[in-house]
Amino acid sequence: MALLAPLLGAISDRMGRRKPWLAAIACVMSACCIALWFAMPGGQGGLPIWVILVLIVILATCFQFTEVFHNAMLPFIARAEQVGRLSGFGIAVGNLGTLTAMLVMLFGVALPASGVNIAGLLPDRPLFGLDPATYEHSRIAGPVAGVWFLIFIVPLLLWTPDRPSTGISPGRAIREGLAQVWITVKRARQLSNIGLYLLARMLYTDGKVAILAYSGIYAAGVFAWDLSALLLFALVLAPFSISGGFVGGWLDSRLGSKRTIQLSVGITCLGMIAAVSTTPTQILFFFPHDAAAAGPLWSFPYFRTLPEVVYLVTFMLLAMTITAAFCISRALMARIAPVSMMNQFFGLYALSGTATAFLGHMLVGFFTRIFESQRAGFASTVILLAAGLALMRWVREERAPEIAP
Repeated sequence: MALLAPLLGAISDRMGRRKPWLAAIACVMSACCIALWFAMPGGQGGLPIWVILVLIVILATCFQFTEVFHNAMLPFIARAEQVGRLSGFGIAVGNLGTLTAMLVMLFGVALPASGVNIAGLLPDRPLFGLDPATYEHSRIAGPVAGVWFLIFIVPLLLWTPDRPSTGISPGRAIREGLAQVWITVKRARQLSNIGLYLLARMLYTDGKVAILAYSGIYAAGVFAWDLSALLLFALVLAPFSISGGFVGGWLDSRLGSKRTIQLSVGITCLGMIAAVSTTPTQILFFFPHDAAAAGPLWSFPYFRTLPEVVYLVTFMLLAMTITAAFCISRALMARIAPVSMMNQFFGLYALSGTATAFLGHMLVGFFTRIFESQRAGFASTVILLAAGLALMRWVREERAPEIAP
C-alpha cells in the first residue's frame, strides 16, 4: 500500500480514466475470492496455507486500491455541495448490501448447517446443497463475495461518468506519475493542510477500526455473550450503520465536512467512555446494578439485563457516528485535494488509513496487558480518537493549490 497506492493514483491521474482500473482490479479480487473455496481444513486437501495467505494479502491490497479510484471519482460526478451527501449515500447502500448478504448467509446457510430452525421457517439443510461435513457452508463465503462484487460493479462500469482518456501511453504515465509523486514530496510545505488532515484522519481512523474490531470481543469477555448473541449484536447495529451514512451526508450539507467529522468523532469519544463504564454490575461508572435482585428485563434469551441493553444502545449510536466519520472523511479529502491530482492524493488518503492500522490493535493489547483489564484495553481507543479530534482543529476546509511540475 505504501509503495503502490500513491503511485497508482498519480499514474491514473495522467491517463484520465478510472473505470478500466476498477474493472481490472475487480476481476483480480473476484478470482481470489472464488479461489478461497479451496481453503479447506487440514487433511482434506485444498490450497496450502501460504497460498491462502497470499490470496488474502492480494484481496486486502486490491480493496484499498479500489477505494483510491472510487473516492477519486467523487468530485467529478457530483457538485461540491453534494459530495458529502453522495459519499454518505454510497456508504449507506454498501452497508445495506452487507446486511442483505449477511442475512442470506446466516438464515440460508449458517443456521441450517448448525441444525437451528426458527419455528420451522428455515430450510433443513444449507442452500445450494452445501455439505457442512466438509465445511462447504463456511467456504462458500469466498465465492459468494466474488460473484457479488462482479455483479454490482457492472452498473458502475456501465452508467457512472468517467474522466475522458488523455491519450497518454502507460509508459509515459508511469514516468510522469513517478515524477509527480517526487514533486509532491519536495513541495510538501505547500500541502501542509492536507498533510495535517491525513495525520488527524490516520489517528481517529485507527481508533474507530479498533472499536469495530474489539466491540464484540469486549462484549464476549465482559458480558459472556456467545456466538448467537454476537450475531444478533451485529444485525441490530447494521441498520444504524446504514443510517449513519445518510445522517453524515445530511450534516455535511449543513455544517460542512470538517465540523461533521469533529462532531462524529467527539460523540464517538463520549460513546466509548459510556461503553467501557458499563459492566454487569455497574452502569456509567456511578450506578451499581444487582442482576439477581433486578431480574431479567424480558423472556427473550439475549440482552436480558439493563447493563447489556445500555451497552447495546451505546453501540447503536457509535455505529452511526463511526459510519458518518468514514463517509465524510473522504468527502473532505475530495474538497481539499488539488483537482488535477485527485487520484494521487486519494492514494495517500488510502495509505493514511492503512499504513498504521496496527496502531489501534497495538494500543489495545498494550493497555490490556499493563492493566490486566479488557476495559482498560478497550478504553485506550479514546486516546487515538481524542488525538485525531485535537488535530482537526487546525485543518482548513479549503482547496489546496495545484502543484506545477
